[in-house]
Amino acid sequence: MSDADPLEALVHHLSRLPGIGSKTATRLAHHIVRTDGFAGDLADALTGVREGIARCGTCFHLAAVDPCSICADRNRDDELICVVEHSQDLQAIERAGTYRGLYHVLEGVLAPLEGIGAEDLRIRELVERVGGARELILATNPTAQGDVTALYIAQLVSPLGVRVTRIARGVSVGSELEYTDSSTISRALEERRELTPPARRGG
Repeated sequence: MSDADPLEALVHHLSRLPGIGSKTATRLAHHIVRTDGFAGDLADALTGVREGIARCGTCFHLAAVDPCSICADRNRDDELICVVEHSQDLQAIERAGTYRGLYHVLEGVLAPLEGIGAEDLRIRELVERVGGARELILATNPTAQGDVTALYIAQLVSPLGVRVTRIARGVSVGSELEYTDSSTISRALEERRELTPPARRGG
């Protein structure tokens, strides 16, 4: 795209964003160009994100400082860890305003058909953290991959003696926390249930 018209290049890059088709990308690009000062402000914001945002070394949330403000907050319950797929899921739970524990961001879910295994996620780091926790809340999305990931983690940590719970089905099957309203998320957390992993088969 180096030789493309600047407007066409902008449309191309916007269309690479999830959920943005070519028509929406074109509309957004023209809005950016027409609005005085917007392109410069957007460019500054993108540069700031590239240069100033990284992963928290404890929970792997996207943040400007390490540890992030949540991990550094001594008023949070550090014996309660909520496991989510992505930072945007963490932010959705925070918007609900009822959860006061810590988080762990997996950076994805198990998806063997896509070549994503446990070694590609932050599962090893999670296991290292749960020793001092009294409860692990598995808040992966209620999808097939989210459920498989939750069961895998439950089976992995069950020998450690930590209580493992799963968010309730107040969140619709197949939906994502990122797009779920705050009251539904709060109810799903409040009505979470024990998650018992299936017994291991003898070899």
